[in-house]
Amino acid sequence: MDTGEAEDTMTSRERIETIFSHQAADRCGFWLGCPRPETWPIYLEHFGFSEQDELRRFLGDDFCWISADSGTYKGGKTPFGWALDATVPVFADCEDAAQVKDYDWADARYLDFAVPLEALRASGDVYRASGMWTCFFHVVADYFGMENYFVKMYTHPGVVDAVTERVCDFYFKANERFFQQAGDEVDAYFFGNDLGTQLDLLVGPEQFDRFILPYVRMFADQGHAHGYQVMMHCCGAVSKLIDRFIDAGTDALHPLQALARGMEAENLARRFRGRIAFCGGIDTQQLLVHGTPDDVRAEVRRVKRLLGPCLIVSPSHEALLPNVPPENVLAMARAAVE
Repeated sequence: MDTGEAEDTMTSRERIETIFSHQAADRCGFWLGCPRPETWPIYLEHFGFSEQDELRRFLGDDFCWISADSGTYKGGKTPFGWALDATVPVFADCEDAAQVKDYDWADARYLDFAVPLEALRASGDVYRASGMWTCFFHVVADYFGMENYFVKMYTHPGVVDAVTERVCDFYFKANERFFQQAGDEVDAYFFGNDLGTQLDLLVGPEQFDRFILPYVRMFADQGHAHGYQVMMHCCGAVSKLIDRFIDAGTDALHPLQALARGMEAENLARRFRGRIAFCGGIDTQQLLVHGTPDDVRAEVRRVKRLLGPCLIVSPSHEALLPNVPPENVLAMARAAVE
């Protein structure tokens, strides 16, 4: 099948590096995302391929995400996000930061990265995003229970600080171990924390600045210190935070939840175009599920006009579900690489 692709003058890696540097590449980038395991058989059968990488190449995919979390933790703890055991809210009633210190925290020295390192070395010439997923906001929320977490930001900020510091210390040390082993097999440090609902932020800007932003900055600095570009995943209506992400050193933002309040391509282009690269923005809530291929092509072209050239066209949530028709995936890919 013909993807409608023009002749490229850059490799995928060169293209995305240029886009993340906020410069014009030979075209916008494209990332299929990470279809759910139950979605892949549908796509492979429809397009006549046996391997996921074959389909990605056919679609002109420029990007791969290989999370360091795909390795193993050998410390014997119950895995949650690998090793941080937050399956119960152990600090829900905690009022003393000393209790946090006494908790049996995971040790990054027990991490084995053989699996993600092998995958990175076999990834070809696509742009490679990796590192620990570093979803510290969610892990801390699980240690308290989300409502308790938000309340304790007001009633026991020292306890919140203590838990956050421990969680982020683990991720920081894990990243250090991984980056030292991965070296130049990684192009970007990609980490994620979802801070928005469909309508607004989960926490106020003051609470974000106090409890979350310092660690966004710390991890962005860590990625840059290893020579990597930095891409942050943050779902929801987070337009109020994008200036802060930019100031913290984030080079690119994913996934641009297209129907969330304030995340319209027009608003993002007016306020942030040229200051940060964007990845995503093609609506998976309605358009890719219910639209026609012509609808999809038209929307991709519109988003490219607004947010390009520093744009990777990609779904507004990377985990494509089986209800996204293959024809719409092909339409998205063709329009992305025109």
